[in-house]
Amino acid sequence: MSWAAQEFETLDLGDARLNRRAVLLAEQLACKPGASIPNACRNWSETVAAYRFLDNASVTSQQIMDAHGQASVQRIAQHQVVLCLQDTTELDYNGQQMQGLGPLSYEAQRGMYLHPTYVITPEREPLGITNTWMWAREPKDAQGQRPGVLESSRWVESYERIAEQAAELPQTRHVCISDREGDLMALMVRAHEMGHPADYLVRCKHNRCLPEGGKLWPTMMDSAPLGCVRFEMPAGRGRKARVVKQEVRAQRITLQQKGQAAVEVTCLVASEIDAPEGVQPVVWRLLTNREVG
Repeated sequence: MSWAAQEFETLDLGDARLNRRAVLLAEQLACKPGASIPNACRNWSETVAAYRFLDNASVTSQQIMDAHGQASVQRIAQHQVVLCLQDTTELDYNGQQMQGLGPLSYEAQRGMYLHPTYVITPEREPLGITNTWMWAREPKDAQGQRPGVLESSRWVESYERIAEQAAELPQTRHVCISDREGDLMALMVRAHEMGHPADYLVRCKHNRCLPEGGKLWPTMMDSAPLGCVRFEMPAGRGRKARVVKQEVRAQRITLQQKGQAAVEVTCLVASEIDAPEGVQPVVWRLLTNREVG
């Protein structure tokens, strides 16, 4: 049995021929992930069959993702800790004649947004995608406001799905990881309300006011460093490779937003010291529900 047949063993599209086509198409696209469908398929008849499969109204992406999700959960259950990475990507279909598209970063662009949860081990072994949120933005109205669902809610809902899975797999610790866009009090409050079935680690974007006075980032920098870390930063984006030395600070902090419950978080700051002249120091600010020793 091929890897694709194992992966989609639970797939049921209502027709055995559709199930077989899904497996074959997965194998072909995996062999040439950057290729178009005609280039990935071996001949014209397979290309036509692939387009017919994708155009079949009885085949939905959710059915395929559900089968992949079940296989992913089996892999996740074999590990003590998994990292659940959530982020948003643009699907740019600008210039193509398609229905159901919406604006992207620029109003003139057309496409959709995809917000998946990609699960890996701490050693970076991929385990699968367990949740996806796809939507098309609505155009802005005359007042420049965009109607429709509040897009920031995708971060909170994705945490809820991760937490539900963590409750079903109590032997596996799930860590929800988000970039700066996921630095939302709503996410931290929701995790607190649920009792933290899944941990979270968020890159800190907001220099929040603290209930007892002062602001988060200066308060952190006024605390004594716990120690130092050193690593080699590779070259990229116009920068040269160099060794980075950072002081690490961690402190338990209470955060509260008007009208919301107060939550306790750990703020961890790693700030570069002795950076070369003319180079912006590397500073990481993270928030987590976990206590740091």
